[in-house]
Amino acid sequence: MAANDPGQPSLTLSGWTRDLAVPAVALAVGAHPDDVEFGAGGTLAKWAAAGCTVHHLICTDGSKGTWNVDDDLPALVVRRQAEQRAAARRLAGSCAGEVVFLGRVDGELSADRDTVADVVRVIRALRPGVVLGHDPWKRYRLHPDHRNAGLLVCDAIIAARDPHFFPDQGLAHHRPDALLLWEADEPNHVEDVGEHVDTKLAALEAHESQFETTMDAVDAASLDPFRARVRTRLAELAGPHDLRAAEVFHLIADL
Repeated sequence: MAANDPGQPSLTLSGWTRDLAVPAVALAVGAHPDDVEFGAGGTLAKWAAAGCTVHHLICTDGSKGTWNVDDDLPALVVRRQAEQRAAARRLAGSCAGEVVFLGRVDGELSADRDTVADVVRVIRALRPGVVLGHDPWKRYRLHPDHRNAGLLVCDAIIAARDPHFFPDQGLAHHRPDALLLWEADEPNHVEDVGEHVDTKLAALEAHESQFETTMDAVDAASLDPFRARVRTRLAELAGPHDLRAAEVFHLIADL
C-alpha cells in the first residue's frame, strides 16, 4: 500500500532509493533564510550543475535570528534577505532561479489557509518537477516554524495539483513529480553529494548574520570547526550507502 492510499499504511518502509533524475526545475521551501542550504544544499548544487533551475521560497523574515537583545530587527530582515539571495547564487550559479519571501514573522509561521494559498501560487507559477522542504513529522522537532513550513509544503502540493483549490488565482494547476523532505524522521532516499560539499558550505557561509547563532563562529576566520562538522555529518550519512558524502530525505513520489 502506498503512503497516500486510503486505509492503514504498511508497517515497514520500502527499500532506499538513490539519486533522482535531475529535474528541470526544483523549488526548495525553507522556514528561514539558511534552512534550504542546511537541508538540501548539496543536492541542489548537484542538480544546478546539471542544468536544473533552483528556486527558493522562504517563509519567514528571519527576524529572530540574533542573540543581540539590542539588534536592529528591521535591518536584520533586510540583511537576511540579501544573504539568502547571495546563497542562492553561490548554490546554483547561472541556474539560480527566483528567491521568494513570504515575509511571515519569524516564530509565528502557521499553516493557515492564506499562507497555503501563497505557497500554492508559487508552485503553480514556477511549476517545479521536485519540491523540497522540512519534514513536518520529525519527532521532537521543537521549532514551530520548521514543523509548520513542512505542513505548508504538504498542504500546498495537494492544493496546487487540483484545479478546484484556489481557482481565483488564475493559474493552471500543477502536480510536481516528487517531494523530498529533509530533517526526515524516516529517511528512505539518499542523494550523492560527494562533488558538491564545497558549494553547500559556500552557500551556507553567505549567511554571515548566522555565524554566531547556528555556526558557533564569531567571523569567517573561525568557521573551520563548523565546516568540519558539516563534512563529518555528510560522511556519516553517506557511509551506509558506500558514498563519500550524502544528504538523505524522505521521498514521496505518489503525489
